[in-house]
Amino acid sequence: MSDNLYDLFESRFPADLSSPFIETGDGRIHSYADLREVSGRYARLLTDLGVRKGDRVAVQVEKSPEAIFLYLACVRAGAAYLPLNTAYTKAEVAYFVGDAEPTVVVCRPESEAVAMEVASKAGVAHVLTLGQADDGSLPERARGLDGDYPTVPATADDLAAILYTSGTTGRSKGAMMSHRNLGSNALALHRIWGWRAGDTLLHALPIFHTHGLFVATNCVLLNGSSMLFLPKFDLDQVVALLPRATVFMGVPTFYTRLLSDPRLTPDLCRTMRLFISGSAPLLADTHREFQERTGHPILERYGMTETGMNTSNPLDGDRVPGTVGFPLPDVELRVVDEKTGEPLGTDEIGIIEVKGPNVFGGYWRMPEKTKSEFRADGFFITGDVGKIDGRGYVHIVGRAKDLIISGGFNVYPKEVESVIDAIDGVVESAVVGVPHPDFGEAVVAVVMRRPGRDDLTPERVAAVCKEELANYKTPKRIFFIDELPRNAMGKVQKNLLRDEHKGLFAG
Repeated sequence: MSDNLYDLFESRFPADLSSPFIETGDGRIHSYADLREVSGRYARLLTDLGVRKGDRVAVQVEKSPEAIFLYLACVRAGAAYLPLNTAYTKAEVAYFVGDAEPTVVVCRPESEAVAMEVASKAGVAHVLTLGQADDGSLPERARGLDGDYPTVPATADDLAAILYTSGTTGRSKGAMMSHRNLGSNALALHRIWGWRAGDTLLHALPIFHTHGLFVATNCVLLNGSSMLFLPKFDLDQVVALLPRATVFMGVPTFYTRLLSDPRLTPDLCRTMRLFISGSAPLLADTHREFQERTGHPILERYGMTETGMNTSNPLDGDRVPGTVGFPLPDVELRVVDEKTGEPLGTDEIGIIEVKGPNVFGGYWRMPEKTKSEFRADGFFITGDVGKIDGRGYVHIVGRAKDLIISGGFNVYPKEVESVIDAIDGVVESAVVGVPHPDFGEAVVAVVMRRPGRDDLTPERVAAVCKEELANYKTPKRIFFIDELPRNAMGKVQKNLLRDEHKGLFAG
């Protein structure tokens, strides 16, 4: 019995393979029969090019149905799928290709010359192209091939994908995800989110990331249902398609953009069963406002590249704003003292650690780094700072690397941000630590004001902080900004803010 992830998906395909799997924004429909045929042809082409079990296939392409079929083709062929952010530069791609040593690189048609240069330097023999309209050398060379491809048997621990972390604190690390990691996590999410016959997902996320690929798409595949597939989040398209969907997954910025539109009403969401948010913290105010406007409480969950999803607010029960809910049924989660590793009590803040079938096997070709990130009892040290409250809900306070130590005192940015975000006129804030000659680090706040709220001054923000926070937690400087810098998944890039303000107190 093979544990290949594709076999799991295929066991859940609808009995009628002519059922729709993907419908694009321009109305193209791809059935489950198309999925099986095209992924089979792609898998056969990869095999003909020398891809063998365990080999890597690096992919940097725009979002399209064919890109999903390529992901499934890699899994069918027993290869490790290596998705790359479309924003990565030539130098970044060169690092990933050099590190992973793929057998094949697949790129956008317009990037072929650059990819060929990168591949040549890394000793990669094959470069294929894939566009958004079923164009490029990959679909062209696969068209005449037999799509009846025998899926390569795999064990649960065999490599299915390598996902590179963002690398904001050093060179990027490749998280090795097995067939068990991806399959078990998708099964758990499918179950706890109550997927049912007839569900339709509105998919507006990128697919080079865990959220859009391994959470959203894998859940659809396990349900044997369909998704409305947009190239990116487009407010008008999302509003137009919501009445045809039952499930929507987004990052917090998707929800704030929806809230900015007067068309967001309970009637617009009348067919919707579930709104899910992840990849970045959802502000409690956004959660409350969305529920007031639509009648739907957003379900927030928590995961990371190395683990897939770890926790989720409940489908049935209180979805508490500002929390990420409970550990998934097959995931153990604890909060420990960073120095001693000893478990902490209720509401005590420490490092979150997790253990379960979702947790990756280690970092690609980095055994020492892998060893340092795991406890002796198998728990993975996430690097996230949080607590578990009296009801068992998990709260994320921030990243350990974002912890500010000012005058010997620990300052958790999330605590300061929560105070600032609650001020009338504030959209969102980001709090960072920057070098200070006396305190070691000083607390600095960067704040987005609502349009037209020029009356909100640094002095006003500082006064509120002084009322509600100890002096060492109060920002030494406060800056206003039109937009906080974010990555593709909506996470605020605090490293950029730290770099921008690092010389603030120098000299």
